[in-house]
Amino acid sequence: MRPPVVTIMGHVDHGKTSLLDAIRHANVAGGEAGGITQHIGAYQVESPLGGKITFIDTPGHAAFTAMRARGAKVTDIVVLVVAADDGVMPQTIEAINHAKAAKVPLIVAINKIDKPDANPDRVKTELLQYEVQVESMGGETLEVEVSATKKINLEKLLEAISLQSEVLDIRANPNRPAEGTVIEAKLDRGRGPVATVLVQRGTLKTGDIVVAGSEWGRVRALVSDQGAQVSSAGPSVPVEILGFNGAPEAGDRVAVVENEARAREITEYRQRQRRERAAARAGNARGSLVDMMSQLKTAGRKEFPLVVKGDVQGSVEAIAGALEKVGNEEVAARIIHAGAGGINESDITLAEASGAVVLGFNVRANKEAREAAERAGVEIRYYNIIYDLVDDIKQAMSGLLAPTLREERLGEARILQVFAVSKVGKVAGCLVQDGRVERGASVRLIRDNVVIHEGKLSTLKRFKDEVKEVPSGQECGMAFENYQDMRAGDIIECYRVEEVRRTL
Repeated sequence: MRPPVVTIMGHVDHGKTSLLDAIRHANVAGGEAGGITQHIGAYQVESPLGGKITFIDTPGHAAFTAMRARGAKVTDIVVLVVAADDGVMPQTIEAINHAKAAKVPLIVAINKIDKPDANPDRVKTELLQYEVQVESMGGETLEVEVSATKKINLEKLLEAISLQSEVLDIRANPNRPAEGTVIEAKLDRGRGPVATVLVQRGTLKTGDIVVAGSEWGRVRALVSDQGAQVSSAGPSVPVEILGFNGAPEAGDRVAVVENEARAREITEYRQRQRRERAAARAGNARGSLVDMMSQLKTAGRKEFPLVVKGDVQGSVEAIAGALEKVGNEEVAARIIHAGAGGINESDITLAEASGAVVLGFNVRANKEAREAAERAGVEIRYYNIIYDLVDDIKQAMSGLLAPTLREERLGEARILQVFAVSKVGKVAGCLVQDGRVERGASVRLIRDNVVIHEGKLSTLKRFKDEVKEVPSGQECGMAFENYQDMRAGDIIECYRVEEVRRTL
């Protein structure tokens, strides 16, 4: 068994960091500006039931999703912190959606229960709207009422985490070369590139040669969460690695390789790939509705993933409700996340991870989000009228419906005589019996009421001239594309196939 890795998520100022501090009896929040976690911390604490628990404190949910977008499943359990005096807020909902998308079990920590206006029951009822049913309400999700400042029930929270991890039965083999994920990386002025890495399998030792994304290095030193130098780190242990030649990206996979030559070969290949991807992205911005439609058509997946942001909760609900109704059994809109407020980086990373389009209703994307969207090739569309938004999505989704083919009969002609013409092959002299015959239309050759060939007309002549069409009662000469076996008495049926676009 390895220690479980727990990510703490929740709304701004609901006490995520103070809860972590209370758990590790250190004070980080005191030195923090404006309550935003500046440095991703990863800490290990002892559980009262024995064993260790690793906590990852993420600045917002963007990092969590950025890791998911790169296919790294780092977290085993998400602890959702909700303030008892404030209830479920936009970022709480966002956290629930992120945890669900990553298929990670939730534990709800209802914080600030020491406050006079705390109402934990309200929180539990509000969570029901988002399909999170806590145990005291007869559901599956564990919930613990805690207070970070008064240190109430912290042991109980750790016990709940230990119990949940026993159910998950998470294992890792420590006796193999290490693999892990970069949680955060930075350029430290004194120490050079430093990467905070969570070891997931195997044991990482000083002197190992590691590759992370398009960077590599020899592990010069490993620093534990307490700031002490360690010689090795096993599964679920967070350490800072010194010795990379450049700072890798958060979410990059870390692996130990046998020698420097192999490390160089891997990183050079990845750098080349990255350059090619950047060049390709500059060439065509994927993620436009048209591209998505063609992608979805080929994949046979008829879901239309969307991230919706609006100015007020009311309009967001109205949009979500309207989009749920659009669609039929072949195609449907799937709203990955809907919330009130401007479009932020977190929305873009979520959209990138799930290949969605971001819709903004009376809101705009901030600068970071715009840049992230350009980098990731995610389309952002702005609207100020709900009907326009719904109509647009309806149109885009109609493009996913397979068109129906309709055949329109133009006319038929009977072959009177077949001539062999040099350089052209066989030409049939025909009399148009009804309707008309057009050049370029599809034709069938019928002998004794049996269709023996389907194809196109290559030439249609009246006397010596090429003509576009020949009406009923007139004679003409016809030649088929790639077909010579015509006989006098055959019937040529001329028809046009139309693709009829279906709409929702």
